Amino acid sequence: MNEPVPVTREVDHGTAKLMPDVDRERAWLLTVDGAPQSYVDLDEPAHLEFEYVRRLGHVLDTVAPPGRPVDALHLGGGALTLPRYLAATRPGSRQDVVERDGGLLDLVAEHLPLPAGAGVTSHTADARAWLETAPDDSADVLVADVFGGSRVPAHLTSVAYVREAARVLRPGGVYLANLADAAPFAFLRSQLATLMTQFEELALIAEPGVLRGRRFGNAVLAAAHRPLDIAALSRATAADAFPARVEHGAALRDFARGARPVRDEDAVPSPEPPEGAFGIG
Repeated sequence: MNEPVPVTREVDHGTAKLMPDVDRERAWLLTVDGAPQSYVDLDEPAHLEFEYVRRLGHVLDTVAPPGRPVDALHLGGGALTLPRYLAATRPGSRQDVVERDGGLLDLVAEHLPLPAGAGVTSHTADARAWLETAPDDSADVLVADVFGGSRVPAHLTSVAYVREAARVLRPGGVYLANLADAAPFAFLRSQLATLMTQFEELALIAEPGVLRGRRFGNAVLAAAHRPLDIAALSRATAADAFPARVEHGAALRDFARGARPVRDEDAVPSPEPPEGAFGIG
């Protein structure tokens, strides 16, 4: 049997590399311009390697009773880690993936093909432009994990964008976003204030070291019109190899106090990560 070999290809927005994991037979790491983007185990699609992706998965586990199919919209594709996860844990789900880099989608389809009947449809488009054309009340969950290089694009941070997301979600739907920031959390707090203009219930999931301002890192935001299962999320994130904390309610409102919702004309990308923040060890 031939050993898997790394694949390098120029895609639409950088240099993509697929590197096999020596410890897992059919697992791959995707990087773009050296920054880790996705990890996929073709034999175990429910395996989530990255900590922030595992936290997104914990929220996905709570959006509906176990095993029940959902209609999901993913803004940002990468190697389709979370679409594979939902297809495995909630068979019969219908999923749309919006990724601006068509070359990256082609690379993933060629080397990391989805299983037959996965129910995933990919679209090459700008995330906000596609969202603005999506039907009302068409998704149970919307996952935003979009980075231009290592920063969230400015046009995906405003009230106008969040309003479109809320329109596309069903009344019981859940919005999920992966963001990155560091103390004093100007970007993260502004995003909470922006989401609060459209959603009544919010939760923030991050490692304690990030929340205490000790380092730059990922934060997962969840927003909905209905109560989120904070107890289940807290149990799941506390049991991870790198435990995280779930902030919600009054503590989260205090954290965001004084921050203003973002208007399109004032929107800026998320902060540039410090050198080596998301590098490969």
